[in-house]
Amino acid sequence: MAPSTVDLLFLTFNCAKALINTTVFANHLEGAFGRNATDLPDLVVLSLQEVAPLSYAFIGDYFLRPYIERFSTAVNQAASQHALKHGMADPASSDSERAAQQTHYELLKSKNVGYTAILLFAKDSSRIRDIKEAEVGFGAADMGNKGAVGLRTVYDAGESGSAEMTFVATHLAAMEWNLPRRNANWASIMRCMTFGDPLPLLEMIRGGSPDVGAEAEGVGLLQGENRPDTNALQKQLHELSLFKPTAHLFVGGDLNYRISTSSPPPDAAFPSLDAESDNYYPKFFELDQLTREKAAGRTLHGLTEAPVHFPPTYKYDVLETGGKDDDDIGPVPWKFAPHRYPGWTDRVLYLDLPSWAFSKQGSGSMKVHAYDALPLMRTSDHRPVFLRIEAPLLSPSALLPTVASLATSTDPRVRLPTELDPEAWERRVAARRRELLVGWSMFLWSTKEGASILATFLIASIGGYWVYRSV
Repeated sequence: MAPSTVDLLFLTFNCAKALINTTVFANHLEGAFGRNATDLPDLVVLSLQEVAPLSYAFIGDYFLRPYIERFSTAVNQAASQHALKHGMADPASSDSERAAQQTHYELLKSKNVGYTAILLFAKDSSRIRDIKEAEVGFGAADMGNKGAVGLRTVYDAGESGSAEMTFVATHLAAMEWNLPRRNANWASIMRCMTFGDPLPLLEMIRGGSPDVGAEAEGVGLLQGENRPDTNALQKQLHELSLFKPTAHLFVGGDLNYRISTSSPPPDAAFPSLDAESDNYYPKFFELDQLTREKAAGRTLHGLTEAPVHFPPTYKYDVLETGGKDDDDIGPVPWKFAPHRYPGWTDRVLYLDLPSWAFSKQGSGSMKVHAYDALPLMRTSDHRPVFLRIEAPLLSPSALLPTVASLATSTDPRVRLPTELDPEAWERRVAARRRELLVGWSMFLWSTKEGASILATFLIASIGGYWVYRSV
């Protein structure tokens, strides 16, 4: 008998540092909820890039809250619209009952690394436990103007089973010519994103000494086959890594992979949405960098992507329309920006069940219901992309590698594609201090609110000085 499943909707969106229109976003998200499904998903995960202006994103907390709250409102508004459309809510109920029905999802965790944020919503919060966090910045000085943030949690459906799930939101290096750097960003995620500090674990396994010793210098954490603690070290470090053997993994974001390594010339052919055109967009997907680099083993190791049938998701120029209401949910007029080749920059991938799990009875499968782009919104030059997928609730024993796979498999759940960086957590703490310094500096010197604070401080200082002189 096939196991029970957890129904997930994972959506990625580059917000272009702007507050979303909740009405418009909710309307588009409601369309995603209804794609090949009638029930609402158990979990909704949002991967957001350029979620707010950089100073707000670096400072976080109070400054970021208005941007996050709009997404929370939109998710529940979309769920209410879906419930009403599919007969899950009573249109004749009282105002208080309708208000209660509108809270379909609880935002259990939101976390950001600079521009990049991840939001975890659950329909039944009692089924979520043990939320862990991970982060890495690969912008200037390891700060989060580009980076990745992850959540790992257990979805517990009681007698129906449970599943550990890892979600990663990321924003890789931009520009057509930056392909090697995008691959390097992904390598940084694999090395530095751990759901626990690996350094204390290393010290504990080596006898509790905080000083690894000179003889260990230059030796990778996952090297040294003849050391007595190597096997235990590898296993426990693997548990902390992105590729935990017993967890489902989902990665989404503005991955920034393009269809060219250079900007388009003035007479370049662009993808067309007209199926009769010689430049119909599927023809251009053959040039997709992500597909090629992943097949060559240079990025997104081990991950699977559902077939891409949607048009390019970037870069759009929104055309001016006089007199249009901001809440208008109709199509947004657009054209592709002439200085960038349109590309499929926004993607969601997942780690499929391993081969050894398929061989076990009742292991189930990852069932994709929909993988598509949502309509363009006026506030961004990207289209959101979502994946609706059911993941089986499998016991750890069903996902653990078999003895045979340990000897031969190249699956990242068996062998990590790269060794972990034991000093990544310490560097991230230092980078976070730099982010706060840069964020407050930018806020004070580049925003109206900051200018008001500086002016108030200056006036108070001058006033205090004259009071002091007059005494």
